[in-house]
Amino acid sequence: MAAKKKVKAKPAAPRKAPAKAKPAAPRKAPAKAKAKAKATTLKVATFNVNGVRGRLPQLLDWLGKESPDIVCLQELKADSFPKAELASAGYGSLWNAQRSWNGVAILAKGTEPIEVRRQLPGTPSDDTQSRYLEAAVNGVLIAGVYLPNGNPQPGPKFDYKLAWFERLIAHAQTLYDSGHPVALIGDFNVVPTDFDIYNPRSWLKDALLQPESRECFRRLVSQGWEDVLRARFPDEQIFTFWDYFRQHWQRNAGLRIDHLLVSPRLAPRVREAGVDRWVRGVPHASDHAPAWMTITRS
Repeated sequence: MAAKKKVKAKPAAPRKAPAKAKPAAPRKAPAKAKAKAKATTLKVATFNVNGVRGRLPQLLDWLGKESPDIVCLQELKADSFPKAELASAGYGSLWNAQRSWNGVAILAKGTEPIEVRRQLPGTPSDDTQSRYLEAAVNGVLIAGVYLPNGNPQPGPKFDYKLAWFERLIAHAQTLYDSGHPVALIGDFNVVPTDFDIYNPRSWLKDALLQPESRECFRRLVSQGWEDVLRARFPDEQIFTFWDYFRQHWQRNAGLRIDHLLVSPRLAPRVREAGVDRWVRGVPHASDHAPAWMTITRS
């Protein structure tokens, strides 16, 4: 009888290492904590809406999503104002408007702005351009500004820009000297430095970059105002305006011409700042995006 073949036992399969437990997902901040943070701060914004009637849906969408507490609007381009629509969204409003051009407004969530003035001191009686509005809101003096563009330059439009700027500088000194918490915000139509534009070469002849315009802005800030966006982003190019030509938005070829200036009394209360860039990317958008800051309530 033939010998039986020995069957070799198969080696045992290597044991798998126990699966590592997945790290726990970071816990979201409780809704109550977010609400508490919101309750202790005010979000203050400036937005050149570029036509308040034509872009009312975009404005209301932004207000609903970002919920700013105080808003300065520029370039209303309408002699009527959507007060009822904004009231339905929860905002009291004050406006200084004119047909087809210019126009400024101040919105306040859940309250009414208290008007202080609607022209700069020294404005000639025949100057009908609606470019300034000042109001008290939640214990802060809000000065909403829409400086003249100044193009073409040289010429009367640029001369008007510089004269308007001089009146603003003089009144800003008065506001600064008052010692009140003041926010001087809006579309200043000035690119302060070459760092505030994607490429200055294409804009060298534009009024926004002229040495005289920049010197006026420098003199204004040197009174002691804090340029909030530049203070919060000292080493970052941050833009608020992208024109409609040559795909400037798609290429992020922007300019910083919308500014948030605060007095020494208000500066220590600033917590965050930024630009709601997504607003520039929606259909039928303004060529500006809202710039904002949060401040602690008094």
